[in-house]
Amino acid sequence: MPVDVQSLSTPLWIMAAGAILQALVLIGTAVGGYLAYSRVMALIHDLEARQRPLRDKVDAILDDVKSVTARVSQQTERVDQAITGTIDRVDETATRVRDQVHHKVNSAVGVARGVRAVIMSLLHRESHA
Repeated sequence: MPVDVQSLSTPLWIMAAGAILQALVLIGTAVGGYLAYSRVMALIHDLEARQRPLRDKVDAILDDVKSVTARVSQQTERVDQAITGTIDRVDETATRVRDQVHHKVNSAVGVARGVRAVIMSLLHRESHA
């Protein structure tokens, strides 16, 4: 069977045109992807440039907060030590006062018992006499 070259050329031209069209679509997609990538990267660089001063300010604020926190911690420790020392001194003073009052009350009670004993002794003698 003889093959007619003319009958094969039309499908070949259609396949060639389809392949060229596919190549053009692929090239267009690649160019579009590159343009989108370039725009996104430019946007990212712009955002980084804008946020850098803000980040520097935030870092400075955080440094200030850290130093203030350290100072507050030191002062809190000092106040705690002062309060603990004061409470210890108050406890010591209260113990001394209690001991002194107890001693004096015991002395007064002893004197009162002695006076009572003398009075009772005198009353008891007078009632026997």
